[in-house]
Amino acid sequence: MNNTQLFYINNIRVRNTLYYNNIQILQNTLTIITGKSGAGKSTLLQILNGTQEIDEPYTKERIFYCGKNLEEINPLHLRKEIILIPQKIYLYPESIKENFIIYYNLLDKPCPTDENIKNTLKDLGINKDLNTLCTELSGGERHRVYLALCFLLEPSVLLLDEPTAALDKENAQRLMHILRKKKQQQSIIMVCHDESLLDYADTILHLGN
Repeated sequence: MNNTQLFYINNIRVRNTLYYNNIQILQNTLTIITGKSGAGKSTLLQILNGTQEIDEPYTKERIFYCGKNLEEINPLHLRKEIILIPQKIYLYPESIKENFIIYYNLLDKPCPTDENIKNTLKDLGINKDLNTLCTELSGGERHRVYLALCFLLEPSVLLLDEPTAALDKENAQRLMHILRKKKQQQSIIMVCHDESLLDYADTILHLGN
């Protein structure tokens, strides 16, 4: 396991109700965050990619990413390097391919080739024509299309909020195998309630008492 520190959080509060202290996450590992509802799991992911404000006076030099104070990193650069995949994803009511084109244009990045898109979708268990409308996909299929879209962006860090919630057991395990492979090039941090998937983790971070 890589022992290089990716994130370090020390003594911060959010909305005066959630408290995070002495949290360390290592690079190129698969970290699973667990805990009861309301423990702040999703909020922690938002903190890590800089989209959640921290209560004063707990803002200065309390969150570090690769040894740098998170607040000193350009937010736009940070959110390209650290991608958060939420529970509720959004796809445009267009084809699979059009969604890739739209998102990659918004990010000012070249769209992946059809072959790369198809191969990534296939790895996730989807064998659909790229002209298939996303409105014709099931909830689990739509989520996996969004996962493929984010995977091909190749960020340094992937934050996933309950990525297996809409998947059956077979596809959930398929995704976990993919994430285990991806951690060799990327750091993976995910929220998960399914205890049967915890064995895939290098580290389990439990929030709450």
